[in-house]
Amino acid sequence: MSDEGAPQNRTGRLLVASPSLVDPNFRRAVVLMLEHSAEGALGVVLNRPTPLIAREALPESLADRMPEGEHVYQGGPVQPEAVIVLADFEDPTEAASIAFDTVGVLDPDAGVENVAPVRAIRAYGGYAGWGDGQLEGEVEQEAWIDAPCGLEDVFTDDPDGLWSRVLDRKGGSYRLVARMPEDPSLN
Repeated sequence: MSDEGAPQNRTGRLLVASPSLVDPNFRRAVVLMLEHSAEGALGVVLNRPTPLIAREALPESLADRMPEGEHVYQGGPVQPEAVIVLADFEDPTEAASIAFDTVGVLDPDAGVENVAPVRAIRAYGGYAGWGDGQLEGEVEQEAWIDAPCGLEDVFTDDPDGLWSRVLDRKGGSYRLVARMPEDPSLN
């Protein structure tokens, strides 16, 4: 399986862990790329909810913005105490940075009274990071599968099924991969 035709800059794209990626931090992970440049890359894992309730775990200025019952997600193994908040902005120019379309990063320093209106919001503890050339090497080794991202991927109500859904959406041989059991030896 090759990702020919995938863009060189993967900002706003999904990286889907291939079945051969066995690192427990990324097994069956779906990562939204927030930054990708010559210096490195940064993203958040979209499909790892934690038991933490956002309203209880986040500072008051952020907690007040979170929907009732919303969990904090494990964004990745780097700086797990750092919080990245993604939102679907009514006005994308209000985002600290845009990943794609109207989805971007909420300014962490904006007080609750200064935060732009959003349609959806989700908090991530930590992030996934790659140094200069590291991500490109992993993609070349087919550890990651590139895919377009949609709003429904970022704010999914079914994070456990996200990996399979994104691969199925890619079609072709990826549909077979999407149906693989988590542990093929049990098949």
